[in-house]
Amino acid sequence: MPDIESLLKERRSFKPSADFSRQANWNKRTTSEYRKLGEKNPTKFWAKMAKENVDWFKPWTKVLDWKPPFAKWFVGAKTNVSYNCLDRHLEGPNAWRKNKAAIIWEGEPGDTRTITYAELHKDVCRFANVLKSQGIKKGDRVCLYMPMVPELAIAMLACTRIGAPHSIVFGGFSAEALSDRINDAQAKLVVTADGGYRKGAAFGLKEMVDAAVAKSPCVETVVVVARTNQDVEMKSGRDLWWHELMADASTNCPPAKLDAEHPLFILYTSGTTGNPKGILHTTGGYLTHVATTFKAIFDIKDDDVYWCTADIGWITGHSYVVYGPLANGATTLMYEGTPTEPGPDRWWSLIEKWGVSIFYTAPTAIRTFIRLGDEHPKSHDLSSLRLLGSVGEPINPEAWMWYHRVIGGKRCPIVDTWWQTETGGIMISPLPGAIDTKPGSATKPFPGIHANIFDEEGNATTGEAGGFLVLTHPWPGMLRGIWGDKKRFKETYWGKYDNTYFAGDGAHRDKSGYFWIIGRIDDVMNVSGHRIGTMEVESALVSSTDVAEAAVVGRPDEITGTAIVAFVSPKATTTADDALVARLKKHVTKEIGAIARPTEIRFTNALPKTRSGKIMRRLLRDIASGRDVAGDTSTLEDFSVLAKLRESEED
Repeated sequence: MPDIESLLKERRSFKPSADFSRQANWNKRTTSEYRKLGEKNPTKFWAKMAKENVDWFKPWTKVLDWKPPFAKWFVGAKTNVSYNCLDRHLEGPNAWRKNKAAIIWEGEPGDTRTITYAELHKDVCRFANVLKSQGIKKGDRVCLYMPMVPELAIAMLACTRIGAPHSIVFGGFSAEALSDRINDAQAKLVVTADGGYRKGAAFGLKEMVDAAVAKSPCVETVVVVARTNQDVEMKSGRDLWWHELMADASTNCPPAKLDAEHPLFILYTSGTTGNPKGILHTTGGYLTHVATTFKAIFDIKDDDVYWCTADIGWITGHSYVVYGPLANGATTLMYEGTPTEPGPDRWWSLIEKWGVSIFYTAPTAIRTFIRLGDEHPKSHDLSSLRLLGSVGEPINPEAWMWYHRVIGGKRCPIVDTWWQTETGGIMISPLPGAIDTKPGSATKPFPGIHANIFDEEGNATTGEAGGFLVLTHPWPGMLRGIWGDKKRFKETYWGKYDNTYFAGDGAHRDKSGYFWIIGRIDDVMNVSGHRIGTMEVESALVSSTDVAEAAVVGRPDEITGTAIVAFVSPKATTTADDALVARLKKHVTKEIGAIARPTEIRFTNALPKTRSGKIMRRLLRDIASGRDVAGDTSTLEDFSVLAKLRESEED
């Protein structure tokens, strides 16, 4: 079988400015030294990072214990995530941070709260004592099913303070999905809210918890935050109000001295089957990974206001809304609502209002704003921005260029990051003060990360090549297993190549050693013997001035093996007709070649996406092939999109 081909030819390159490089936490010299150390001895590199970026109660006796596929990092060491995110900013040379904003929060209706590090420390200690008062002990699991409110971060940190692993379930999941996750983790306590705000209206959460807990006998207590003040049923003896419990709770709660491998959290990620996987992360290695990558990749400074737009219910929110920023003493912005409520300029108004200097969001959001028009960001002062980031899926070059030009004012470096729920933290990314960036490329692996591209037979490639993205050496933030299922862990991530982590993504490496993520291997199409990634065809389509967003899938074809089917959302000013189909096919042929020309183009106003913004191409493959939609759809944000696509198919 041939390698995955790269048809996308991107020749633009952008150097970091001399001023940015001069002030960068990791400049070219530092990065070069760390790369050399990380390539030669990754365990030594990560040990150095652990000493620099994490405070330990007890040192390790061994950096890495690797018995494939099981790893233990910083063996014998003891630390606490809550201590690293809070206490160490209140004492010694960092004591000035007591009155620094830890969390700036804005609700969708416009209400705001600013919480200093000293205030956050007190609230975390209070809720840690609340958890203890409800019988939660070290090792007990706590489920958090909440809107994007500060109490979610407080509850997370309180769990880490006493050593109770948390399992956060995104507040848009159904009662059935919530119940499945509660039961799998055997959570004893659930923290929720009466509701939250989304798209201009209050939505309910407590009734979902009631329905879920009815099927979850392991739950003993439900703690409820009053957010929307809507009427909810409170079950006597089980349900308790957050504010009532916190009123009498002590602010004194020393952090537990936890083993580096103590379970920190379980986070469920969907599979192609209906059975979600509970990804397990532990304490010391994960904290080392996210604290280090946040400091280096986002070039954090004490006067920065940092905003990652992800919901905390996803791994990006865990690592780069809460733990990474707070471990570095940063100010992190949390926003409750949707990007376009009450208007399409909401995000840009927040950047202007709060003086956001570092902005981290998803390509799907960027493409949405492209469709809405440049006038919305241009109506706001975005001059506070100095660094932009991208996360969640590959960013196509034209979206990258729009982000660079319209949002970054051509002055902000862009860190296009590749990582996964399973990796815990960023794995491949530009270091903004040390490397030239190319639109659409995540550039090179972070120092200490050993990434490569394998062919189908498992042979390591060299030089320019395309194939399967793999990780060939353990890293500290790596998942430690699938909760309660060692067999599935081995088969899913380590079963394809011996002692090598199989990411499930395709990638291409160019002559400069830069990685270009093609997307999920499931999304690679075999067209007349050519293996083509969907991302490149989508990039070609979106580079047309007529197209706002596109998703490409393959369906079986008797002649070519696979026929390319494109689902296209035209711009509002564009007429979707046969003439547009012809123009787009011609455009793709011109951009990347006739082999990638779509056989069929279907127009749609919206694409099926997860609640974190990723396009669910698996569902589009079923529709394109005329099959019933199968597998787990619990993460789908808007089920009406599927119905509309089915209707258009029947028409």
